[in-house]
Amino acid sequence: MKVATWNINGINSRLRHVLDWCARNDPDLLCLQELKCSDSRFPLQRLRSAGFPHIEFLGEKAYNGVAILSQHPIEGTQRNLPDDLPESPRRLLSATIRGVWIVNVYAPHGTKLGSEKFLYKLDWLRRLRSYLDSVSSPDEEVLLCGDLNVAPHELDVWKPSAWREKLHFTKEEREALLHVKRWGFVDVFRQMNDDVKQFSWWSNFHNDFEKDRGLRIDLIWASQRIAEACTGSWIDKTPRGWDRPSDHAPVVAEFLI
Repeated sequence: MKVATWNINGINSRLRHVLDWCARNDPDLLCLQELKCSDSRFPLQRLRSAGFPHIEFLGEKAYNGVAILSQHPIEGTQRNLPDDLPESPRRLLSATIRGVWIVNVYAPHGTKLGSEKFLYKLDWLRRLRSYLDSVSSPDEEVLLCGDLNVAPHELDVWKPSAWREKLHFTKEEREALLHVKRWGFVDVFRQMNDDVKQFSWWSNFHNDFEKDRGLRIDLIWASQRIAEACTGSWIDKTPRGWDRPSDHAPVVAEFLI
């Protein structure tokens, strides 16, 4: 099973990119984040016609939003964290596909260190861990995919000294993310690529993409049983160089399941 995750930064603005990339790469499952559209404007039929007969999505006008596109039936869908309010930002979509529990997340950005939104980000990651604890266990088949908005390690930052105590790489954020990982996840990109330094996000300023000054904040984490079946994981930088791209690149992993 080929699994991909991609913060598309506006599904309707980047629909052609999604269609072209999927035609070239044929993923069994694609987790999208930052749809930036209401449910009524989600391009459901176009994506079904592209080879994904099974689709679940949770939209939000202009912000957030997550979707799971699958070639296989989707069961047991959960929209947002269980304790979220009806008006809460749309940040989580989970479901079971071919016996694997898929958790697709778009973690909060945090905006500014010490702000209410920064504290909300840390709390949201804590609540994500609590959700995982309450509904599954590490000996089951689980994949956590998405834009976590935190670079886990110095290897995941183009220049750690330049990002020290900056948003996405603070000690508080990394500790909060590590708490989620300690649920029982393996970072399959790191498992398959050792200490290679590659990134999934680059700012739109200062020619950061061209200079490869990025962060690896888009992740595919697997429970141990699934991680052992991983045969490869990579970041496809190609779409980041297309016309009017998302600032993120797709992350892919393949599993013998």
